[in-house]
Amino acid sequence: MNRHEPNFSPEELERYARHIVLPEIGGPGQQKLKRARVLVVGAGGLGAPVLQYLAAAGVGTLGIIDDDTVSLSNLHRQVVHDASAVGRRKTESAAAAILRINPHTIVERHDLRLEAGNVGALVAAYDLVVDGSDNFETRYAVADACAKEKRPLVHAAVGRFDGSLTVLKPYEQDSGGQPNPSYRDLFPEPPPAGLVPSCAEAGVLGALTGVMGTLQAMEAIKLIAGIGEPLVGRLLLYDALAARFDIVRYKHAG
Repeated sequence: MNRHEPNFSPEELERYARHIVLPEIGGPGQQKLKRARVLVVGAGGLGAPVLQYLAAAGVGTLGIIDDDTVSLSNLHRQVVHDASAVGRRKTESAAAAILRINPHTIVERHDLRLEAGNVGALVAAYDLVVDGSDNFETRYAVADACAKEKRPLVHAAVGRFDGSLTVLKPYEQDSGGQPNPSYRDLFPEPPPAGLVPSCAEAGVLGALTGVMGTLQAMEAIKLIAGIGEPLVGRLLLYDALAARFDIVRYKHAG
Protein backbone atom coordinates (compact mmCIF):
# COMPACT_ATOMS: atom_id res chain seq x y z
CA MET A 1 0.00 0.00 0.00
CA ASN A 2 1.29 3.45 -0.87
CA ARG A 3 2.43 5.39 2.17
CA HIS A 4 0.03 8.22 1.24
CA GLU A 5 -3.04 6.00 1.24
CA PRO A 6 -3.62 5.79 5.05
CA ASN A 7 -4.66 9.47 4.92
CA PHE A 8 -7.78 8.33 3.07
CA SER A 9 -10.73 6.75 4.80
CA PRO A 10 -11.84 3.32 3.55
CA GLU A 11 -14.77 5.01 1.82
CA GLU A 12 -12.43 7.41 0.02
CA LEU A 13 -10.13 4.58 -1.06
CA GLU A 14 -13.09 2.86 -2.68
CA ARG A 15 -14.41 6.12 -4.15
CA TYR A 16 -11.11 6.95 -5.84
CA ALA A 17 -10.03 3.38 -6.62
CA ARG A 18 -10.06 3.89 -10.40
CA HIS A 19 -7.73 6.88 -10.00
CA ILE A 20 -5.41 5.18 -7.54
CA VAL A 21 -4.77 2.22 -9.86
CA LEU A 22 -3.61 4.61 -12.59
CA PRO A 23 0.20 4.71 -12.35
CA GLU A 24 0.16 8.38 -13.37
CA ILE A 25 -2.14 9.28 -10.45
CA GLY A 26 -1.82 6.66 -7.73
CA GLY A 27 -1.98 7.48 -4.04
CA PRO A 28 0.36 10.50 -4.30
CA GLY A 29 -1.64 12.06 -7.13
CA GLN A 30 -4.91 11.53 -5.32
CA GLN A 31 -3.39 13.18 -2.25
CA LYS A 32 -2.47 16.17 -4.38
CA LEU A 33 -6.07 16.40 -5.53
CA LYS A 34 -7.31 16.15 -1.95
CA ARG A 35 -4.97 18.93 -0.80
CA ALA A 36 -5.74 21.20 -3.75
CA ARG A 37 -7.67 24.46 -3.50
CA VAL A 38 -9.27 25.39 -6.82
CA LEU A 39 -11.16 28.61 -7.53
CA VAL A 40 -13.86 28.39 -10.23
CA VAL A 41 -14.97 31.69 -11.70
CA GLY A 42 -18.62 31.34 -12.65
CA ALA A 43 -21.12 28.61 -11.80
CA GLY A 44 -22.63 28.70 -15.29
CA GLY A 45 -22.29 26.65 -18.46
CA LEU A 46 -18.53 26.08 -18.18
CA GLY A 47 -18.34 26.15 -14.41
CA ALA A 48 -21.02 23.47 -14.05
CA PRO A 49 -19.03 20.51 -15.46
CA VAL A 50 -15.81 21.89 -13.99
CA LEU A 51 -17.30 21.85 -10.50
CA GLN A 52 -18.95 18.47 -10.96
CA TYR A 53 -15.87 16.68 -12.29
CA LEU A 54 -13.40 18.29 -9.89
CA ALA A 55 -15.61 17.36 -6.96
CA ALA A 56 -15.98 13.82 -8.27
CA ALA A 57 -12.20 13.62 -8.80
CA GLY A 58 -11.57 14.38 -5.15
CA VAL A 59 -10.38 18.01 -5.21
CA GLY A 60 -10.39 18.94 -1.54
CA THR A 61 -11.57 22.55 -1.68
CA LEU A 62 -13.59 24.25 -4.39
CA GLY A 63 -14.20 27.99 -4.32
CA ILE A 64 -17.10 29.30 -6.41
CA ILE A 65 -17.45 32.92 -7.50
CA ASP A 66 -20.78 34.04 -8.94
CA ASP A 67 -23.14 36.90 -8.08
CA ASP A 68 -26.08 35.65 -10.18
CA THR A 69 -29.20 33.62 -9.50
CA VAL A 70 -30.42 30.59 -11.43
CA SER A 71 -32.90 31.33 -14.21
CA LEU A 72 -34.95 28.94 -16.31
CA SER A 73 -32.97 29.87 -19.45
CA ASN A 74 -29.78 28.65 -17.74
CA LEU A 75 -30.87 25.06 -17.35
CA HIS A 76 -30.21 23.81 -20.89
CA ARG A 77 -26.48 24.15 -20.29
CA GLN A 78 -25.80 24.85 -16.60
CA VAL A 79 -26.34 21.27 -15.51
CA VAL A 80 -25.08 21.72 -11.95
CA HIS A 81 -28.47 23.39 -11.33
CA ASP A 82 -31.96 21.94 -11.72
CA ALA A 83 -35.50 23.28 -11.99
CA SER A 84 -35.91 23.46 -8.22
CA ALA A 85 -32.96 25.87 -8.03
CA VAL A 86 -34.55 28.61 -10.17
CA GLY A 87 -34.36 31.86 -8.22
CA ARG A 88 -31.64 30.61 -5.84
CA ARG A 89 -28.10 31.93 -5.82
CA LYS A 90 -25.93 29.97 -8.21
CA THR A 91 -23.24 29.47 -5.58
CA GLU A 92 -25.81 28.02 -3.19
CA SER A 93 -27.29 25.69 -5.80
CA ALA A 94 -23.87 24.59 -7.04
CA ALA A 95 -22.57 23.98 -3.51
CA ALA A 96 -25.53 21.72 -2.74
CA ALA A 97 -24.96 19.75 -5.95
CA ILE A 98 -21.25 19.37 -5.22
CA LEU A 99 -21.89 17.98 -1.76
CA ARG A 100 -24.35 15.49 -3.21
CA ILE A 101 -21.59 14.30 -5.56
CA ASN A 102 -18.83 14.23 -2.94
CA PRO A 103 -19.42 15.06 0.73
CA HIS A 104 -15.64 15.09 1.28
CA THR A 105 -15.29 18.29 -0.77
CA ILE A 106 -15.16 21.61 1.06
CA VAL A 107 -17.06 24.35 -0.79
CA GLU A 108 -16.27 28.04 -0.31
CA ARG A 109 -18.92 30.38 -1.71
CA HIS A 110 -18.12 33.87 -2.95
CA ASP A 111 -21.39 35.62 -3.79
CA LEU A 112 -19.82 38.56 -5.54
CA ARG A 113 -18.67 39.93 -8.85
CA LEU A 114 -14.95 39.99 -9.48
CA GLU A 115 -13.39 43.41 -9.82
CA ALA A 116 -9.97 45.00 -9.50
CA GLY A 117 -10.40 45.54 -5.77
CA ASN A 118 -11.07 41.94 -4.81
CA VAL A 119 -9.68 39.66 -7.49
CA GLY A 120 -6.08 39.59 -6.25
CA ALA A 121 -6.86 38.42 -2.72
CA LEU A 122 -9.32 35.80 -3.98
CA VAL A 123 -6.87 34.35 -6.50
CA ALA A 124 -4.04 34.32 -3.96
CA ALA A 125 -6.12 32.16 -1.59
CA TYR A 126 -6.18 29.24 -4.07
CA ASP A 127 -3.65 27.02 -5.84
CA LEU A 128 -5.25 27.11 -9.28
CA VAL A 129 -8.00 29.07 -11.04
CA VAL A 130 -10.48 27.89 -13.66
CA ASP A 131 -12.17 30.71 -15.56
CA GLY A 132 -15.67 30.11 -16.84
CA SER A 133 -16.67 33.76 -17.06
CA ASP A 134 -18.62 35.17 -20.00
CA ASN A 135 -17.12 38.63 -20.54
CA PHE A 136 -13.74 40.07 -21.43
CA GLU A 137 -13.57 42.46 -18.47
CA THR A 138 -13.63 39.57 -16.00
CA ARG A 139 -11.30 37.45 -18.14
CA TYR A 140 -8.62 40.15 -18.21
CA ALA A 141 -8.99 40.80 -14.47
CA VAL A 142 -8.66 37.11 -13.62
CA ALA A 143 -5.75 36.53 -16.00
CA ASP A 144 -3.82 39.57 -14.74
CA ALA A 145 -4.35 38.54 -11.11
CA CYS A 146 -3.26 34.95 -11.79
CA ALA A 147 -0.10 36.19 -13.51
CA LYS A 148 0.70 38.52 -10.60
CA GLU A 149 -0.02 35.92 -7.91
CA LYS A 150 1.69 33.12 -9.90
CA ARG A 151 -1.34 30.87 -10.09
CA PRO A 152 -2.04 28.58 -13.07
CA LEU A 153 -5.15 29.58 -15.00
CA VAL A 154 -7.32 27.27 -17.09
CA HIS A 155 -9.28 29.48 -19.46
CA ALA A 156 -12.11 28.59 -21.83
CA ALA A 157 -14.72 30.45 -23.85
CA VAL A 158 -17.75 29.36 -25.84
CA GLY A 159 -20.16 30.84 -28.37
CA ARG A 160 -22.85 29.28 -30.54
CA PHE A 161 -21.15 26.04 -31.70
CA ASP A 162 -17.47 26.90 -31.07
CA GLY A 163 -15.19 26.71 -28.05
CA SER A 164 -11.60 27.51 -27.12
CA LEU A 165 -9.34 26.39 -24.28
CA THR A 166 -5.84 27.20 -23.06
CA VAL A 167 -3.66 27.09 -19.92
CA LEU A 168 -1.77 30.17 -18.79
CA LYS A 169 1.41 30.17 -16.69
CA PRO A 170 3.17 33.38 -17.80
CA TYR A 171 5.26 33.50 -14.62
CA GLU A 172 7.23 30.45 -15.81
CA GLN A 173 9.55 29.83 -18.76
CA ASP A 174 9.30 27.31 -21.56
CA SER A 175 11.90 24.66 -22.34
CA GLY A 176 13.84 27.23 -24.38
CA GLY A 177 14.10 29.68 -21.51
CA GLN A 178 11.52 32.08 -22.91
CA PRO A 179 8.62 33.38 -20.82
CA ASN A 180 5.36 31.54 -21.34
CA PRO A 181 2.70 33.67 -23.04
CA SER A 182 0.04 35.54 -21.10
CA TYR A 183 -3.63 36.12 -21.83
CA ARG A 184 -2.69 39.54 -23.21
CA ASP A 185 -0.34 37.86 -25.67
CA LEU A 186 -3.33 35.90 -26.90
CA PHE A 187 -5.76 38.84 -26.80
CA PRO A 188 -3.78 42.11 -26.59
CA GLU A 189 -6.97 44.17 -26.38
CA PRO A 190 -10.62 43.38 -25.78
CA PRO A 191 -12.79 43.50 -28.90
CA PRO A 192 -14.84 46.66 -29.46
CA ALA A 193 -18.09 46.76 -27.53
CA GLY A 194 -20.85 44.93 -29.37
CA LEU A 195 -18.52 43.05 -31.74
CA VAL A 196 -18.74 39.73 -29.85
CA PRO A 197 -22.39 38.97 -29.02
CA SER A 198 -23.26 37.40 -25.70
CA CYS A 199 -24.77 33.93 -25.39
CA ALA A 200 -28.12 35.58 -24.71
CA GLU A 201 -27.85 37.43 -28.02
CA ALA A 202 -26.27 34.77 -30.25
CA GLY A 203 -27.22 31.57 -28.44
CA VAL A 204 -25.08 28.63 -27.41
CA LEU A 205 -25.55 24.89 -27.75
CA GLY A 206 -25.87 23.47 -24.24
CA ALA A 207 -23.74 20.39 -24.81
CA LEU A 208 -20.88 22.59 -26.08
CA THR A 209 -20.34 23.99 -22.58
CA GLY A 210 -20.20 20.41 -21.32
CA VAL A 211 -17.43 19.55 -23.79
CA MET A 212 -15.33 22.60 -22.99
CA GLY A 213 -15.96 22.59 -19.25
CA THR A 214 -15.00 18.93 -19.02
CA LEU A 215 -11.80 19.69 -20.91
CA GLN A 216 -11.11 22.48 -18.41
CA ALA A 217 -11.53 20.00 -15.57
CA MET A 218 -9.12 17.63 -17.32
CA GLU A 219 -6.46 20.34 -17.63
CA ALA A 220 -6.94 21.29 -13.98
CA ILE A 221 -6.49 17.69 -12.86
CA LYS A 222 -3.33 17.38 -14.98
CA LEU A 223 -1.91 20.54 -13.43
CA ILE A 224 -2.70 19.45 -9.88
CA ALA A 225 -1.38 15.92 -10.31
CA GLY A 226 1.63 17.02 -12.37
CA ILE A 227 0.90 14.72 -15.29
CA GLY A 228 0.78 15.11 -19.06
CA GLU A 229 1.35 18.25 -21.08
CA PRO A 230 -0.95 21.16 -20.20
CA LEU A 231 -2.14 23.49 -22.95
CA VAL A 232 0.46 26.16 -22.19
CA GLY A 233 1.19 28.22 -25.30
CA ARG A 234 -1.44 26.27 -27.19
CA LEU A 235 -5.01 27.29 -27.91
CA LEU A 236 -7.36 24.36 -28.50
CA LEU A 237 -10.25 25.21 -30.83
CA TYR A 238 -13.37 23.07 -31.06
CA ASP A 239 -15.87 23.28 -33.90
CA ALA A 240 -18.89 21.29 -32.74
CA LEU A 241 -20.70 21.31 -36.08
CA ALA A 242 -17.69 19.90 -37.93
CA ALA A 243 -16.65 17.66 -34.99
CA ARG A 244 -13.12 19.04 -35.34
CA PHE A 245 -10.39 20.00 -32.88
CA ASP A 246 -7.52 22.27 -33.95
CA ILE A 247 -4.47 23.57 -32.07
CA VAL A 248 -3.03 27.06 -32.56
CA ARG A 249 0.33 27.79 -30.97
CA TYR A 250 1.04 31.25 -29.59
CA LYS A 251 4.04 32.83 -27.90
CA HIS A 252 5.10 35.56 -25.54
CA ALA A 253 5.07 38.80 -27.53
CA GLY A 254 8.15 40.15 -25.82
